[in-house]
Amino acid sequence: MTPDEKKQQVAKAALEYVVPDTIIGIGTGSTANHFVDALASIKHTIEGTVASSNATAERLKSHGIPVLELNSVDEISVYIDGADESNRHLHLIKGGGGALTREKIVAAVSKKFVCIADDSKLVDVMGKFPLPVEVIPMARSYVARQIVKMGGNPIWRDGFTTDNGNVILDVHNLQIMQPVQLEAELNQIVGVVTNGLFAARPADVLLLGSDQGVKKIT
Repeated sequence: MTPDEKKQQVAKAALEYVVPDTIIGIGTGSTANHFVDALASIKHTIEGTVASSNATAERLKSHGIPVLELNSVDEISVYIDGADESNRHLHLIKGGGGALTREKIVAAVSKKFVCIADDSKLVDVMGKFPLPVEVIPMARSYVARQIVKMGGNPIWRDGFTTDNGNVILDVHNLQIMQPVQLEAELNQIVGVVTNGLFAARPADVLLLGSDQGVKKIT
């Protein structure tokens, strides 16, 4: 199977986690897009959605799926999103699409976080995929210098602006042995909005598309 076929496979499998008559959260990226497309077939069963990016909101609306503002929502039953990397502890790297801050917020509000990905995303040690860090624009150089002191090689994602009006530093050359600790340390740097480590609040379920079918890790 191609990676895209595996993404479609897990997107359909994730429909089982949709809780009827509730509001669900939806992430950003190619795998999340497949889930949005699959969700259209059962859109009548849910109350609405909260999107983690403008792009996802537009895709949901194109299918006639209601999109709500998070501030008007008390509770989200489940958040479904992809990942750029995951380990077997369900710690994730996210943010390749630049929506990491809103993704982290929606995940925090949600009762359950279901991560969907193809099996190539599962690794023993995270860090081969550059770790995105969202930064207030005026702090970009300062934050980069602090990250260098921590052993990372930050590269400015030139020409890209997040939905929040900020910039992204993609941090290369990391071997992330302690994801929870690194997530906290990066967030303590003044000027950092948040980083793409989802370790303090990891996924609850990881669904992996593979040639042998959908694999589930909990």
